[in-house]
Amino acid sequence: MKVKYHGLTEEFDQKRLKALRQYDILDTFPEQDYDDMTRLAAIICDTPIALVSLVDKDRQWFKSRHGLGAEETHRQHSFCSHAIISPDEPFIIEDSRLDDRFKDNPLVTGAPDVIFYAGIPLKSHDGYGIGSFCVIDNVPRKLNDKQMEALKILARQVTNLLEMRRAKAEMDIKAELLELKTKKLDETVAKKVAEALKKQQG
Repeated sequence: MKVKYHGLTEEFDQKRLKALRQYDILDTFPEQDYDDMTRLAAIICDTPIALVSLVDKDRQWFKSRHGLGAEETHRQHSFCSHAIISPDEPFIIEDSRLDDRFKDNPLVTGAPDVIFYAGIPLKSHDGYGIGSFCVIDNVPRKLNDKQMEALKILARQVTNLLEMRRAKAEMDIKAELLELKTKKLDETVAKKVAEALKKQQG
């Protein structure tokens, strides 16, 4: 079976992408709720960068980015694409220059100089890793227990925001379907009334 990225099969990745699409969030405008989470994570963990990263087909796109100008990067170079492989476990790289998976990565050897990475996978309601809530530094680092716990708490809040968005999207679709059904029913009733009146007049 064809492998897509970092050990994920193409079939599995298609299911994962389908789960991501349910949130209808890719390429949306910045939102204060998400930006508050990344800013708070950067403050607590004392890192220059914090991100809400969503792993799309061939890119990672940032719903929120604190301390980073880029809106997206290629998935091939993404640390977050490694994080989503095990969506129930934090993904920590204390010094990427010592890790064979990352030491030649252009995000490590050049800007934004990702040396330290700590990511909490963002998991869809049906268990797929769709992205990561992460903090990044330009020097080797470790998070203490309190910082790690805070990062997990904030990641849960980001997941809650995503789930509220998915629920709203589902309700909007149901409302549109109900409106169409109602309109069709009204048209059917009107047609029958018109036919009945025509028969009476005839």
